[in-house]
Amino acid sequence: MTAVTTTTSREQRTNRLPAEVTSFIGRRHEMADVKRLLAASRAVTLTGVGGVGKTRLALRIGQDLRRSFRDGVWLVELASLHQPAILAESVVEALEIRGHTAAPPVQVLIDHLHDKQALLILDNCEHLVHECAVLAETLLRAAGDLRILATSRQALGIASEQAVPVPPLSLPDGSTARPTLDALKQGDAVRLFAERARAVLPTFAVTEDNRDVVTRIVRRLDGLPLGIELAAVRLRALSAQQLLDRLDDRFRLLNAGSRAELPRHQTLRALIDWSYALCSDKERLLWERASAFAGGLDLEAAETICSGRGINPHDVVDLVIGLVDKSVLIREDHPSGVRYRMLDTLRAYGRERLTASGHDDWLRERHARYYRDLAARARADLFGPRQVHWLTRLHLEHANLRTALEESYNGPDGAPTGLTMATDLLYHWTTSYYLAEGRRWLDHGLNTDDVPDDVRARALWAGGWLAIIQADKPAATTMLHASRRAGERLHNQHVLGYVALFSGMIAMWENRTADAVTLYEQALAKHRASGDPAGTALSLIRLTLARSYTGDTASAMAAGEECLALCENHHESWHRAYAMMALGVEVWRQGDLRRATDLEQQALVVTRGLGDSLGIGITLEALAWIATSQRRHQHAARLLGILQTVWASVGAPLSGYGHLAGYHDACEEETRKALGETAFDTAVRRGARMPLDEALAYVLKEEPPSGRDDGSERRARLTRRESEIAQLVARGLTNKEIAASLVISQRTAEGHIEHILTKLGFSSRSQIAVWVGERTRAGDNTAPGE
Repeated sequence: MTAVTTTTSREQRTNRLPAEVTSFIGRRHEMADVKRLLAASRAVTLTGVGGVGKTRLALRIGQDLRRSFRDGVWLVELASLHQPAILAESVVEALEIRGHTAAPPVQVLIDHLHDKQALLILDNCEHLVHECAVLAETLLRAAGDLRILATSRQALGIASEQAVPVPPLSLPDGSTARPTLDALKQGDAVRLFAERARAVLPTFAVTEDNRDVVTRIVRRLDGLPLGIELAAVRLRALSAQQLLDRLDDRFRLLNAGSRAELPRHQTLRALIDWSYALCSDKERLLWERASAFAGGLDLEAAETICSGRGINPHDVVDLVIGLVDKSVLIREDHPSGVRYRMLDTLRAYGRERLTASGHDDWLRERHARYYRDLAARARADLFGPRQVHWLTRLHLEHANLRTALEESYNGPDGAPTGLTMATDLLYHWTTSYYLAEGRRWLDHGLNTDDVPDDVRARALWAGGWLAIIQADKPAATTMLHASRRAGERLHNQHVLGYVALFSGMIAMWENRTADAVTLYEQALAKHRASGDPAGTALSLIRLTLARSYTGDTASAMAAGEECLALCENHHESWHRAYAMMALGVEVWRQGDLRRATDLEQQALVVTRGLGDSLGIGITLEALAWIATSQRRHQHAARLLGILQTVWASVGAPLSGYGHLAGYHDACEEETRKALGETAFDTAVRRGARMPLDEALAYVLKEEPPSGRDDGSERRARLTRRESEIAQLVARGLTNKEIAASLVISQRTAEGHIEHILTKLGFSSRSQIAVWVGERTRAGDNTAPGE
């Protein structure tokens, strides 16, 4: 099957799986077995040796089943996770649950998944078997419609688990009569070898002349997909016979003992040993050193970290190219540039070699120092034209940042170094999925005694901000008080400015508006005096909102316009978006609805691009209020539905902006009154059902609003037979029952249902049932013509 090249926005919402970049070969029986087991069991684990293809099989099953799970198929990659304590946090991040809550990550997962119909793929559990087992059992007990598909070298061992051994690919049977050439080429192992060989040698084909050689190659490799792929790439330089000869030489020692006692992973290791031997000395060094990265690397990191002690920085690019050619490194294209990753089996092999070389400690320190420097560079360049670039890059480097933080805290300088790095990453924590993890890293350093006052003071106000976003007011208050005391001892106006700013947020939270305005004004004065544009912008944004709330229109407008000018002078995006949001609220209060809409939509473009759920949420709130003022009540109700999805992902409605809740309540009350209960509830449900990317495109008018979207246009696209089948689905009939009712084959019924799902943009049968029910209640019982 060819790689997936496009997806609909609904598919993007419910299919968080990487696109296939090479064809998927075989596994028909295994796929059928696993699908059958997932239909009857809550947990299935694919077991097998490294390189046998467990991950690829799980991903293909996930792709095939994506329409069967209303709330999506989600991949949690665990290969680079080496801290059992943050397993639950990693799952929270993979599920894209915004961590704006102080609740434990396991509770966050339970709250999020308890009513979800979803498939969770836990990939590479073998080094966290116990932790994965405990978490899986906890989630399965709490979420009745959750299914878990795990991959591991051993079963998790939980009560509800069905373990499925993943065998090597099928091999030509040497005990039967010689198969025809066509039959040989249809075998899974031979097909895989041939297809991967053609990728590097387009003229390659399995012929009568080379069939025996190819057969011996795939048999010698035991049908292991990774082994076959690594061997096939050698045809770039070798003939099939030369390849076989070298495989025979390399494996001779392994075959000297009893074959019954030979673990398959030793065969794979021999192949990796051989691949390693085919590299030049410097390529081997780079392989070893690249294994220290978690989640991939880019060329700059490779040149900086991996050079020295035998590798010239100028040689790194050629060495990277060599390892890509040898399939040791895999090239990946990202909007921010090219990155490289390594299969986990190859990374583990490289780490063993690195440890044996005695360079492990040296390289870990270089890695940590590089990413500490990266975090500091991002912080220093935060308020300017490269802000989005930095935030995007930090997101891609998150696994490496985590590794560097751990090494920094454990290194010779200990907590001060780690805490400085964690504080430098403040905006990474606040604009991504890693808020809870960021607070944990800060708390880790703050709980030690050997931290200088200046480092502690900055980390305290940073932690206070994270606690405010998480709605953890007691912790925020405690940290800000401690930061103030340290700032006063140090006479540090920078620290005192941020303490005043975030203390003002708490005052607004407590409806002490006058105190909040005073604190914001103090913060603004201190940030201006210390020349901190980010602090200045944050203070102006909060002053705009606070003065608007008190009815001080002139001062609110002045603060908002000043903030916009400051951001525009620095070509800055994120703070500017929040300034436009705040200014838009005041402009709306003045009655200039057109300009207010324009400001909020411009802000939404930026926050959407950064994936900033908090920014998206507060901007959509303002747009809903504006829509109500415009008497566009259907639109306002749909926005309120969309907001249900957004605030659920954030974890706290109007997080950090609770003083604006009155505007939300007034909007909802007026809209409900204008539409009536039934129409209001229907519009809200439609908004809540929209995938977020579709919803934001609708809000930004990137697709025309559907107005009275009662589903008639989508229904008109169904044929008469499809409409009939949709009715039967709504009645709860199975595919077999539908086929019997209409006197058609079950395969035909399944095909019709797939077409219905595609036409309606749905992902599950239950969505069809809900849609049919809404049409029936609305009195639309006519079937469209053919």
